[in-house]
Amino acid sequence: MQIPGRCHCGAISFTALIDPSRVIACHCTDCQQFSGAPFRAVIPTPVENVRLSGAPRHYVKVAESGNRRAQAFCAECGTQLYATEAEAPRVLNLRLGCVAERAMLPPRAQIWCESSMPWLQDLGALPRHAKGTSSPVLAPAGAAGGRPEVRNRPGGDPDDRIQQVPAQGPA
Repeated sequence: MQIPGRCHCGAISFTALIDPSRVIACHCTDCQQFSGAPFRAVIPTPVENVRLSGAPRHYVKVAESGNRRAQAFCAECGTQLYATEAEAPRVLNLRLGCVAERAMLPPRAQIWCESSMPWLQDLGALPRHAKGTSSPVLAPAGAAGGRPEVRNRPGGDPDDRIQQVPAQGPA
């Protein structure tokens, strides 16, 4: 599958040939710390399958295994782009967050689960807002396509008439 990607500001872009069955979610503490999130989704692909435009900056870290890993990011906006071997890169682990088709690339495996956040398994039970917490609550995952379900209240400004619908029925 051919995919395009770019950093947030557009200074760096790429196209890559990937195998969608290789997407993984990594729960290692380094991915948590670098991404500022409880896990990071990545897609590994050989370096020769990537065409890069722009010049990413690199930060080299030493992994728990002792391997030196170059973390590539945009110097302008900070978007994390990929990780690779620090010397003689062979595989780029593209960060799914900067891939245009990320919604079509679900992880097929999870790694480093021993350091995953214990509350991740409970996310499905929480209210799912369309945008911020003041936006409508979406239908539970898998119901009605996950589209916003809103009810109008009479009177006032049209924007004030949107009432959030609880994610679960009354107790």
